Amino acid sequence: MSLVLLLCVVWGFQQVAMKGVALDVLPIMQLTIRFALAAVFFAAWVLLAEGRRAFSDGTLPSGLLLGVMFSLEFLLVGQALRYTTAAHTIVFLYSAPIFTAMGLQFHPEERLSRLQWLGIAIAFVGIAIAFLGFTATPPMEMLRGDVLALLAGAFWGFSNVVLRRGQVSHAAAYKTVFYQIGTASILLGGFAIATGQTHVALKPLSIASLAYQTLIISVASYLIWFWLLKTYQTSRLMLMSFVTPLFGVLF
Repeated sequence: MSLVLLLCVVWGFQQVAMKGVALDVLPIMQLTIRFALAAVFFAAWVLLAEGRRAFSDGTLPSGLLLGVMFSLEFLLVGQALRYTTAAHTIVFLYSAPIFTAMGLQFHPEERLSRLQWLGIAIAFVGIAIAFLGFTATPPMEMLRGDVLALLAGAFWGFSNVVLRRGQVSHAAAYKTVFYQIGTASILLGGFAIATGQTHVALKPLSIASLAYQTLIISVASYLIWFWLLKTYQTSRLMLMSFVTPLFGVLF
């Protein structure tokens, strides 16, 4: 619980870190850069630890699927923010624990009771009350953005099901992280180039933000998170992530 709360604090601050330098480095490029740099680190770790046999253990297909779902989550969040508010995006993105719990209902160890489902409902409604409010955004645009954010939450939630049930569940945590951020760096980088979102102006603040996003978030926090997912019950870990938006608002 202490580690998950620490991760919620770290992830809550990443919104501030990204938004603070968004004019110098576009958000999609921030994600591309941080994932690419972290991917180099984890690629070296995988090769040193497992050598040539690294991808012959049967985890590659589910690992790539995990990476694609991870990438789509971030792409959908970025697109959602074009049409709806950050508050709405947060609410619908953090529907992810619901999708995780739904996907793991047939896993005996992960099945939740009715009381726990009630707890999920209360937590989600609490987040909605905290963030939803009046906005001047046109209804149809907002609806489009809300749907995109909900899809992002679904991809995040179901990616945890793949992690729990797929062959990638047998991979070491560092290798699981590599599958995700390695795939994301390629797909997000391609999307940034295709849409002309490649502006980068390196200044002291933007360099500090990218260093935080790379070392603290993409390396340290993801490594801890995927170790937690392999060690504890996924559905219950995901429920604690409801705290992250509250830390984001605080920061």
